[in-house]
Amino acid sequence: MPLAELAEQPFWLALGHYEAARLGGWRSHVDDAQFFLAEQGAHDPQAELRATLAALYAPLSDADQHAQCRYPARTRWLREQLQLDDLPAVTCSEYEAWLADVNPHSTVLVFPAAYLNSPSSMFGHTLLRIDPPDFAQSTAMLSYALNFGAYIEGSDNSILYAWKGLMGGYPGLFALLPYREKLSEYSRLENRDLWEYRLNLSAEETQRMVEHVWELKQVRFDYYFFDENCSYRLLELLEIARPGLRLTEQFPLTAIPADTVKAVKQAGLVEQIDYRPSRERELLTRSAGLDATEQDWALRLADDPARLEDAQFRALPLPRQAQVQDTAYRLLRYQATGEARDSQVAQRSLRLLQSINRNPPEPLQVERPGLPEEGHQSRTWQLALGSQEGRSYAEYGLRMAYHDLNDNAQGFPLGAQIEILGMQVRQYEGNHWQLQRLDLANIRSLTPRNRLLQPISWQVGGGLERVPGEDGQRELVGHLSGGAGGSWQLSERLLGFAMGTARVEHNAQFGNLLEPAVGFNTGILWRNGLGNLSLEGRGDYFANGEVRRSLALQQQWELGADLALRLAARREFSQWTPAQNEVQLQLRWYHY
Repeated sequence: MPLAELAEQPFWLALGHYEAARLGGWRSHVDDAQFFLAEQGAHDPQAELRATLAALYAPLSDADQHAQCRYPARTRWLREQLQLDDLPAVTCSEYEAWLADVNPHSTVLVFPAAYLNSPSSMFGHTLLRIDPPDFAQSTAMLSYALNFGAYIEGSDNSILYAWKGLMGGYPGLFALLPYREKLSEYSRLENRDLWEYRLNLSAEETQRMVEHVWELKQVRFDYYFFDENCSYRLLELLEIARPGLRLTEQFPLTAIPADTVKAVKQAGLVEQIDYRPSRERELLTRSAGLDATEQDWALRLADDPARLEDAQFRALPLPRQAQVQDTAYRLLRYQATGEARDSQVAQRSLRLLQSINRNPPEPLQVERPGLPEEGHQSRTWQLALGSQEGRSYAEYGLRMAYHDLNDNAQGFPLGAQIEILGMQVRQYEGNHWQLQRLDLANIRSLTPRNRLLQPISWQVGGGLERVPGEDGQRELVGHLSGGAGGSWQLSERLLGFAMGTARVEHNAQFGNLLEPAVGFNTGILWRNGLGNLSLEGRGDYFANGEVRRSLALQQQWELGADLALRLAARREFSQWTPAQNEVQLQLRWYHY
């Protein structure tokens, strides 16, 4: 086969992480010159192929630095395609020892679920687990985790972290490390559920992928949160493992982890799904069967295991004692998450564990939640008809990502909202067009509090929105807002929340460039037979004396996993104008 034709074979392009450039030609996603052998290798697959062939025949000096050792996947493929039977004999001791240690045989795609309290993990994450032959679930700790992530030196604050992540300000690197380390990080340190999707890749396909990972050792990619991220890079590796897969082309704009899991599943790669609950979910499951008095005992025992000998505790039936002390042990371990080892905590844990061994509880059965990939699609198109103070309008909207409190909750964390890059444009009667709002981000975390766990609920948002102004007009203002408070599970399907809020606003009708405000946000979220209903009250009290309040009701009707109707009613109060009423019916189409 001519080299020009060979250089455009999908597998060679995949090995170089090439994609067609917008203005013609090729560009590689690899942003590290050391990966390429040709000077123009990042933009010229044929030049890189020629340079690779020349390097494979180069005289031996340091064997481990020879091209055959640095590029085992390239070497294998070119040897097969061109029948290269006369290559110099090279012993790649470092590579062979590494491959023998990893001992790749099968592959599992791992999805740690979304975790709002970590900026890098709000959308979830994916990694690959490489299992050895004769794998059993009990030996997963002996497997390796193949991870791609942003390499961060120092400790950037959350705002700088988000900005640099959006702009590609961090280098991304592949890492192969013991799976037990990743399992501890995600299910223990961050209290995230883990989903494990066993793939039907053969041993040969798995080894082909791992060979290429050796080629990417310490090779830098630019890391972008929304597209060239952990999930996108793993799709590239799967295309190496099984040439002919067309996974990455499905994600030209964004690659949200749950969407990439869905693409892998739809490609027919998944043969089995396993679930590992987080430490937090195990604690909540164990404590769910305890009454208020028993939960109080769990708190006391976690603080002082000597109270195991208390007469009131000993008066409980043995099965109830078993449940309580096991809850206390899990609570103590949860409280120690992420903390340096403390000898007193270790002693308390040992005392509780000894008591549990003498009186073990029933095996813990954690109900498996809905599969994350079965949730709605990430991008949302909106078409609405509405009326505001007698003025009819049509509204057109687009949200790039990916979920709010009223959306279909299947596959999403309870009380979680992550909206990125949303825009709504209105067309009023008389063909008058107006930008209604532009949200850069709108994030909310409403995690219920209970006797054992007391998480803080919080929210943050920023962008442009219309607010009441002088003479009945609505002014487009810029804002940055946030809040913190608590949420409570009022019943199985009813969540209540209350937060204090703060807001900084740029409003042309205010005297100052930026005007601060404090306020409140409270409401309920009800999961009913039709979908989700929310009722919210808000108030902002500005330093200049302006007071703005609102009451909003929204009910979503779920017509399918990716189609819904939403009825919204809103009443606003402002010192600028009389109370304003608005009602709207919106069609929402969730589409990647």
